[in-house]
Amino acid sequence: MSSVLRIENIRMNERFDSKYDAIRMAGELLVKGGYVSEHYVEEMIKREDLSTTYIGNDIAIPHGTESAKNDVLESGISVIQVPEGVDFNGEKARVVFGIAGKDNTHLEILSNIAIFCSDMDNVEKIVAAKNEEEIMSLLGGI
Repeated sequence: MSSVLRIENIRMNERFDSKYDAIRMAGELLVKGGYVSEHYVEEMIKREDLSTTYIGNDIAIPHGTESAKNDVLESGISVIQVPEGVDFNGEKARVVFGIAGKDNTHLEILSNIAIFCSDMDNVEKIVAAKNEEEIMSLLGGI
């Protein structure tokens, strides 16, 4: 997990006017981390336009389209805490996970996040975390 999620890929107490702003930040964190090319961010937006990446329990997991797989340099995750939530088609996401999976690892990453976040207590812990280290500790098992 340490290479997939690094502390610099976490943002705390963010606010967004739209889901697209949240997705762009999630994607830019992946770009800065060296996980994806800049083009991947636009593919994340295209993916959201096809079908929402909101999965329930106040969680959204934006990721690129199938055609963006060549833009993935290595598997990585970004995490954005949005305590007041950001609107994803009428649903409120308080945690946004940007993901990029190399060589089909995106399904495993998606599954691990979904399982962890299926327990609303875990989601509440992420939202209540006071610093990036707390989030790293919570997500260490993903």
